[in-house]
Amino acid sequence: MTEKSHFSDAAEKLALNVSLASFLMNLLLSVFKLFAGIAGHSQAMISDAVHSASDCASTVVVMIGVHCGHRQADANHPFGHERLESAASLILAVMLGITGVGVGVSAIRTLCHPAALQVPGKAALMMAVVSILVKEGQYWWTRWAALTVDSDALMADAWHHRSDSLSSAGAFLGILGARLGYPVLDPLASIIICMLIAKAAYDIFRDAMDKMVDKSAPDEVVADMRLVIAQQKGVAGIDEIKTRLFGAKVYVDVEIAADGSQPLTESHQIAERVHHAVEENFPAVKHCMVHVNPLPPSEKTKRR
Repeated sequence: MTEKSHFSDAAEKLALNVSLASFLMNLLLSVFKLFAGIAGHSQAMISDAVHSASDCASTVVVMIGVHCGHRQADANHPFGHERLESAASLILAVMLGITGVGVGVSAIRTLCHPAALQVPGKAALMMAVVSILVKEGQYWWTRWAALTVDSDALMADAWHHRSDSLSSAGAFLGILGARLGYPVLDPLASIIICMLIAKAAYDIFRDAMDKMVDKSAPDEVVADMRLVIAQQKGVAGIDEIKTRLFGAKVYVDVEIAADGSQPLTESHQIAERVHHAVEENFPAVKHCMVHVNPLPPSEKTKRR
């Protein structure tokens, strides 16, 4: 087994362990939030419980995406399976969006029946504080794991935790306001939670779609690549460079100009230098394809 595959196995194990811990924590939180919301007569806390319950399903999607996305390339998938993580992120975004709509609809129904408004109890208020602390901790832990293993799906799950933390903060303010004599603030907090969930779903969906439709790498990254390529011995110029996102990885196609009078073996060595320089300087690059165009000797020094 190569060093790269060892890292892949370790990365997948870390991602799955973090996801499993998130699943168990979300399950416990959703149960306690639901109990606190019902016992404390809080629409906002019940909405937050539904949000946490959706996290359990989304975390399962993330675990499947991470497992499939880290599989090695095979005959039927010669470019690997990284895009499956983006597919998992799309599913997660849709699930998150549906949850947000459900929370919003429930809150609007409550606002349409003012007589049904109740003052939340202390249990709901205390549960909101616990949820903020737990979800913020999960966000930072999952974000660290996502950056460590370079996982789109795991990063989407991290932002899902952050949206939970913000929604719990909204629930806390709504419950506190209701207990101070403004019961309408409780369902209003649910509407704020709905908007936060919708924003998180949109951001995750947009990022995943960019990586599903071969969007190019950021301009500053391409500019840095040009500098690295131009510094390689034998490169007389860069005719074209194309990049495309493939899940969390980047594929690069570059056409360089080199002295057309030199032997084929020397042109090949120049291409190899460019290939290795790009892949070594940019860890996100999975593969760099280099094509060498012959440059007439008279133009050899013009196109640097």
